[in-house]
Amino acid sequence: MDNITGNVPVSLAMEYVIRQLTPEDEPILWEMLYQGLSSPGKKELPPREIVHRPEFARYVKDWSRVGDTGFVAHSKKDGMLLGAVWLRKPSDKSDAAPELALVVKSEHRKHGIGTALLTQLVRANPEQSTISLSFVTGKPVLRLYERFGFKVVHETPEGVVMHREA
Repeated sequence: MDNITGNVPVSLAMEYVIRQLTPEDEPILWEMLYQGLSSPGKKELPPREIVHRPEFARYVKDWSRVGDTGFVAHSKKDGMLLGAVWLRKPSDKSDAAPELALVVKSEHRKHGIGTALLTQLVRANPEQSTISLSFVTGKPVLRLYERFGFKVVHETPEGVVMHREA
């Protein structure tokens, strides 16, 4: 507490660690996928089983296939899961671009965690220039991807495909 205003100082910088995902992290990715599908502010959360629908499960099921890569962020203080970013090639299309998933738990957004995760992924995979991103058009995360040099190459109401020059 400071003596002038009586306010307790608040740390603006959350301390976290980022590490590479391992084959044993599939349960973390299921949780992150659910977090990404749960919109903050909605009265009802979707049922947890939603992640097992084929259009969503493809991002996680059988994690650690050839080419699967990503990172996870945990709180330094208590090890709490904060967010994750991962790349995965669609199993049914050999010529398709890898799909990017980036999720930060809603209560930990706007603290630089998403930026740190994406920075780690881009640095670890500099040869990866074409990445497919699936998110609802108009989401604020688009600005984050643009800051990393990604450009929209195709847009539909269901999603956006972006490209980054390596």
